[in-house]
This record gives sequence, structure tokens and C-alpha cells, in this order.
Amino acid sequence: MVADRPIAKKRMKAIPISRVLTHAVLILFSIVFLYPIVWTIISSFKPQADFFKEQLALIPSSMTFENYVRVWGRANFAVYFLNSVVVTVFSVLLVLIMTNMAGYVLGRYKFVGRSALMGIFLSSICIPLVSTLIPVYQIVKGAGLLGTRLGLILSGAGGAHVVFLLLFSSYYSTVPNELEEAAKIDGCGFMRTFVNVMMPLSSPISTTVIIMESLWTWNAFQLPLILTLNNPAARTLAVGLYAFKGENTVDWTGICAGGAIAMVPIIIVFIAFQKFFINGMAGAVKG
Repeated sequence: MVADRPIAKKRMKAIPISRVLTHAVLILFSIVFLYPIVWTIISSFKPQADFFKEQLALIPSSMTFENYVRVWGRANFAVYFLNSVVVTVFSVLLVLIMTNMAGYVLGRYKFVGRSALMGIFLSSICIPLVSTLIPVYQIVKGAGLLGTRLGLILSGAGGAHVVFLLLFSSYYSTVPNELEEAAKIDGCGFMRTFVNVMMPLSSPISTTVIIMESLWTWNAFQLPLILTLNNPAARTLAVGLYAFKGENTVDWTGICAGGAIAMVPIIIVFIAFQKFFINGMAGAVKG
């Protein structure tokens, strides 16, 4: 046992200083980024009278669940939460199906106009989202879907989603041709080859798309706000939080409670699928 002590000391001394500094900097940045989230959750339990007395304190003198009761019941957040879940789930499904199929075709097949089509998709990234609000509003209005969940789903899933398209096309371009040839020998057509052979292989990219699109759809504010002006019952959580800001007063503890309700589900989803998300991004970059 005595002879092992010098070895332990040598191992401790062998740790590079650069690694220690790197970890220290990462821990510092983690604290900086996590502090607002932790502060919001803790502030959601503070009484209204103590909010301004203990503005930056992480340990409140007293705690209450009244903010959550007020937000969930009287502020109609139960309906907003259900709207957000429905809109997010169906928007993600539509985006996943469209981008997966389009990425498969662009990544595996060569046809006339393919390069021009890719150029159009890439150039659409430069178009600001604000410039599409009026056309999208007119389309949804013309279809009679203003103030409905279906209108929110179609408007959210109707974009080009170029990033997802590039992820799928880059991944499918690296898949060996022997898999498609084997499927053709077995009598599989285009759709059967895509559904039974190619789609299961793209599960890492699909998981990445699910997480990213869930984040964007769940946190979307501007478009859902415009499309639900005539029907507050169709609002999502992000839009519902805006109602806590009045003309002369702001319900800060209500905003904190509503923000905690809105952020917790998406944090849980990201943590649960973090491994698949990292693998999907690594596979896309490698491809």
C-alpha cells in the first residue's frame, strides 16, 4: 500500500494544466447559462410580494404553489399546453416525413434540374422569416384555418426546412448502393425500399430532426400569435405567456411559472434524446 502512494502522486501530477483550465472555463460557462433557468424555476415559487425583494436570490425566504395554480387554471394554461403538444407533435411528423423523403431523392438520385433545385433551397435560407408572415397569413386565411390548430400545424410545417433537407441528403448520399440493389432484387419498389430499408437507417438523423423541430415549434411565437388573434383558445404556451404582460402591469411570478411549465417538457425531451442527437449530428458531418 505504501508503494502505491508515489504512483498515485505521479498520476495526479500527470493531469495537464490545459485540461484543468478547459474544464474550469466550461463549468463557468455552464453556470452562466444555467443561472437564468434555475432562477426562473425558483422565482416561480416566490410570492408576488417577495419577488422584487429577492430579485436575484436563489434561496427564497418563502415558497408557494399559488403561481402555478393561478397560471394552470385561471390563466387557461392547461388549454395552451394541450395546444402546444398537439401542434408540436403533428408539425414534427409532417416535417420529418417531407424532409426525409426529399432528402432521400436529392441524396440518391441524379436528375435534370437537381443542382438548380438545391440552389433554390439553399438560397431560401437568406430569406427572413418576417417577410413570409403576410403570405402565410393570407394562405391560412384563404383556407379558412385562422385560429385553428390545423392552421398552426400546416403553417409551421410548410417551410422549406433546408437544414433538415441537407442533413438527410448528406446522410443518404453515403449509404452503399448495394442495399438498394438488394432491395430491387427482392422485388421492392421505390416506396418499399425507402420505408423498409432506407428510413430505418436514417434513425440518427431522424432523431436530430425531431429534437430540433420540436424546439422550434414549441418555442414559436410570432406566427402563432398572428394566426390566433381571433381565437385565444387556440394559443400555444409561448403566446399564452404574452398575456401576462398588461398595459400598465406585469405579472412576473406568473411569467416565471408559465415559463417553467413551458421549458420543463422540452428540457426533458432533449436530455432523453441527447445521445441520439449527438450521434445524428456526428453522422451528418461525417457524411
